[in-house]
Amino acid sequence: MRRSISIIIPAFNESKRLPATLATVNGYLAASAWEFSEVVVVDDGSRDATAEVAEAAGARVLRNPGNRGKGYSVRHGMLEAKGDWALFSDADLSAPIGELETLWTAAGSGQAACVIGSRALDRSLIGIRQSPFREGMGRVFNLLMRLETGLPYRDTQCGFKLFEAAAAREIFGRQRLDGFGFDVEVLYIARRLGYRTLEVPVRWNDAPGTKVSMMLGAMGFLDPLRVRWNGLTGKYR
Repeated sequence: MRRSISIIIPAFNESKRLPATLATVNGYLAASAWEFSEVVVVDDGSRDATAEVAEAAGARVLRNPGNRGKGYSVRHGMLEAKGDWALFSDADLSAPIGELETLWTAAGSGQAACVIGSRALDRSLIGIRQSPFREGMGRVFNLLMRLETGLPYRDTQCGFKLFEAAAAREIFGRQRLDGFGFDVEVLYIARRLGYRTLEVPVRWNDAPGTKVSMMLGAMGFLDPLRVRWNGLTGKYR
């Protein structure tokens, strides 16, 4: 039985993109079989009308105390989610919202508390690709991440992940990173806590207007080391 779902969308200056995104998400939910659903937009200190646009579309809006980062925003949304399950998705819907069906099916068949969308498991599902440089940097990041943390996943950075709500509260309540590397951190914490996590291929299209600058991306290469150090020093207990 599907029970209830919260869809968490972190947003920073997304007033232009949100109307189409929220219309698509609302359309999906209206046609779905979830008993209860909510869309939660986490406004990360936007300087535009992000919050007003989200509220006009019927979303529940959470406001961060300033611009804190995607990791902070996702944690904020996950800890405030009302559903039995919580999905976080990027505001550009690079992974179409209908791919939630793929994650939900995997969660049920695999009895998993966490299911993550992946671009790396079946690259034929990628419609619009990133630039060769960004794809190459992503592969390097993933290789270093696996070496540093021991995590087995091929794509930790796809912004489309589903969590059972009780597990999410335990996992995100221990999260410490606010930036680019938070995905690695929450998957690392989930594994340490013994939650089964599945990685499944999803359809994906690169969208223009990424909020991840080259500098932030480069700084993110240090995050797996921070995660490993936090684990070794007991900060996730």
